[in-house]
Amino acid sequence: KDPCGYRTLMVWQLAEDFYNTPGLYGKLYGAEGDIVRPKSVDLIALLESGDLDYAFEYSSVAAQHKLNFVDLPPQIDLSSEEFKDYYARAEVKVAGDKPGEFLTKRGKPIVYGVTIPKNFPRQEIAIAWIVFLLSPEGRAIMEANGQPPITPATNDKSKLPDRLKRYFE
Repeated sequence: KDPCGYRTLMVWQLAEDFYNTPGLYGKLYGAEGDIVRPKSVDLIALLESGDLDYAFEYSSVAAQHKLNFVDLPPQIDLSSEEFKDYYARAEVKVAGDKPGEFLTKRGKPIVYGVTIPKNFPRQEIAIAWIVFLLSPEGRAIMEANGQPPITPATNDKSKLPDRLKRYFE
């Protein structure tokens, strides 16, 4: 169920098509010597100790752990809205919540968001944190940790608290 795990399979499917290499996905999926962990971050310790030579991981996680990594082209790395229709060609079945249940996940751009629940008791503190996150210093911290900001940061300003709207003009 780890998103990095099933997204790795999607990247392999897209790579097979992008590089015009029939059978690539099948060669990579289930290859001898696979090391699978419940969570992708479990692979970091193995990389850092030298017990593992390489792993599929988010570039942000690699940057945060100061690991070397290979940049994949945007056509297959699930990073770009521009290629969302192409990403949707990839699909993976993952275990559902009930035994024997499976869900189909389709490829799409990987994005992260932030929200303030309406019932959060300290709205002003949450807004102040988001203001910091949107500031040049906050953006620099995110960028340095492999999380470049999405611009524009929202596509519906009407849902923002009034105090935040000026940051999205």
